[in-house]
Amino acid sequence: MSMPETIAGMSAIADRFDAFLVDQFGVLRDGRGPYPGAAAALSALKQAGKTVIILSNSGKRSAENSKRLAKLGFDAASWDWFLTSGEVAWRMLARESEAQADRPTACLLISRDGDTSPIDGLPLRRVDSGADADVILLAASEGDVYPLDHYRMLLEPAARRGIPCLCTNPDKVMLTREGTAFGAGRIAELYQEIGGDVRWIGKPFPDIYATAREFITGIDASRICCVGDSIEHDIGGAREAGLSSVLVTTGILAQASAEERQALFAEHGAVPDFLLPAFIW
Repeated sequence: MSMPETIAGMSAIADRFDAFLVDQFGVLRDGRGPYPGAAAALSALKQAGKTVIILSNSGKRSAENSKRLAKLGFDAASWDWFLTSGEVAWRMLARESEAQADRPTACLLISRDGDTSPIDGLPLRRVDSGADADVILLAASEGDVYPLDHYRMLLEPAARRGIPCLCTNPDKVMLTREGTAFGAGRIAELYQEIGGDVRWIGKPFPDIYATAREFITGIDASRICCVGDSIEHDIGGAREAGLSSVLVTTGILAQASAEERQALFAEHGAVPDFLLPAFIW
C-alpha cells in the first residue's frame, strides 16, 4: 500500500492544483467552532487564484451552511460555492415533485433542532410517523439527545411498508460540543438493517461530486484536490471520483494513531495523496 506524503500546510501543494473541494466539519471547524488557522488558510487558497468549493455532508441546504460559516468568522469571499448533500437532495426532490405534482408527497423529515430547511419550498406534506410517510428524508441526527432505539421505533413502520429513504448526511459519526455521537449515516444503516431501502446522497457517493464538477467544468480532474478528515467519506469519495486528496488528521481522526489510520486505509481501500496535521496555510 502506498504511503501519503506528509505536508506542513496547504501552501505546499497549492501550485499543483487549480480547484479544491474542502470538507467543513473536521477540517474547518468542529462542534465548538473554527480550528485555529483554518479561516486564514481558506482565504490564502482563494487569494492564490484557486477555485474553492466547500463540500459538506450536511442535510441543510447550501445557503444556510454558507451563512453559518461566515458567522463563525470565515470570509464568505474565500469560497466560490458551498455545496451540501442537502442541496443535492433538495434539487433532486424538486425535480421528482414536478413530475408528480398532482399529489403532495407525505415526507417524514428527520433533522436536528427542528430544522425544516431540507424541505422548505418543496411541495411535500410533512408527517411525524413512518406509518404515514411516502418518503423519508434523513437529514441529520440528534444522537447526542436520543438513543438509537428512538429512531428504530420511528422508522420500523416505514421499513415494514417498504418506504424509500434518502439519507443526505452519510456521516456515521458527528462532532458535537461534547465530543462525538452517532450521525445520520448510522441511522440510515439502521434503516437498512430493519429492511428499509436507502439512497445515499453525499460523500463518498457520486451525486455530490458530479454536481461539484458541473460547477468547475473547465478544470481537469488531475488538477482537482479534495480535503477531508474522513477516510471513508472524503478520501474514499475522492478516489471513486478520480480526484487527488488530502487527509487532515483533526476531526474524527484526532485521537487515531498512525497504525489505526493505516488500518482504515486498508479497510476502505483508500489512501490519501497527502497527510496534513491541520488545515493551515
